[in-house]
Amino acid sequence: MSQAEIALWTRARDLTRSDIQSALYERREIVKTAALRLTLHLISARDFPAYVTALKPAFTVYMQRQFARLGAKPAQVDAMMTTVMDALQDGPRTQQELIALARRRAGPKMRLWLKYAWSAVRPLVIEGLICYGPPRGGQATFVRVDQWLPKQPAIDIAEARATLVRRFLGAFGPASVNDFSRWCAMSVTEARPLFDSMRDEIVQVSVDGASGWMLRRDRSELADSTLDVRSPRLLPAFDSFILAHATKEHLIDRKHYKRVWRSQGWISPVVLLGGAIVGVWFPETSGKTCTLEVDLFDRQPRSIRDGIEREAEALGAFVGTPIGVVFL
Repeated sequence: MSQAEIALWTRARDLTRSDIQSALYERREIVKTAALRLTLHLISARDFPAYVTALKPAFTVYMQRQFARLGAKPAQVDAMMTTVMDALQDGPRTQQELIALARRRAGPKMRLWLKYAWSAVRPLVIEGLICYGPPRGGQATFVRVDQWLPKQPAIDIAEARATLVRRFLGAFGPASVNDFSRWCAMSVTEARPLFDSMRDEIVQVSVDGASGWMLRRDRSELADSTLDVRSPRLLPAFDSFILAHATKEHLIDRKHYKRVWRSQGWISPVVLLGGAIVGVWFPETSGKTCTLEVDLFDRQPRSIRDGIEREAEALGAFVGTPIGVVFL
C-alpha cells in the first residue's frame, strides 16, 4: 500500500488511485519530491517553487556539511550534478541508473559518496531541479523539473516562507511557532518574526488551555465545527497529522507513545477517534487478500469496532484488495 495514497484517501473519500496517478503523472498537478525533513511528500505543483525556495537554505547547509566531512570539493559536486542533469535530458531515469552514470565520471571521494542511496539525486532535489517521474518496472524514476512542469515565476524567500505558514496553519492549526519550526526545520529565531509579520492573516487562539495560531479566515469555521467522536479513521504510517505538532499530549496518552513512535524512526499507522490516537494497525498481505491487525490501546465499544471494519472495507475498495480486520 502507498502511504501517500492512503493519506489522500482518508481526507478525500471520492478520490480513486487512478485520480492520484493522473494528477501526478498526466495532469502533473501534484509533485512527488523530498521536502520537509528531506522526506517524501506530495506537493501541489502550484506551491512547488515556494517549498523549494523556503526549505533550500537549511538543506543546502546540511548538504555542504556532508560533502565537507567527506572531503569533496564544490567543483566535484557540481560535476556530479551536471552529469545527472545531462543524463535526464532525454527523459526519466531510475536512481540506480543515475548513480551508475555519475560513478563513471567521479573521483575517489565522490565515488565514496555515491555508495549511498539518494546520493546522486539529493543535491538536485534540494535545488528544485529534479523531482520524481512515473515509476518504471516497480522502480521510481526522476525527471528534470524544467521539462516536467510549466515554468513558474520566481518567488522570494519571504513570500515562500509565508506560503509555508499558510499551508501549515491551514492544515494543522491551531499550532505554535515551535510546531512550525519543527515541521519545516526552520529555527524558532527565524520563525517567530515570520509569524509576527503575518498578524493580518493569522490569529492567536486558546484551545483547552493551550495557545496556538491559526488562519483568521478559518476561525469562524472552527468555532462552528463539532468533533465527530463516533467515526474512527485509519491513518497510514508517517501521516502528517501526527507529525505536525512538536508535542503530542493532545493526540495520545504518553504511556502509549512508543507504540506509535517506534525505534529507528518508524511511525506506525494509527486508528484515530475524536482527534486522538486510540490504537495502531498493521497490514498483513497473503496472496490477493489483506488483513489489518488492529491493536486498540483500550477496550472500545462494538460500535467503534464496527466502524473500524467499515473503514477497512472502504480502504480495500480504494486499493483494490479485499481487506479484513483482526483485533489483537
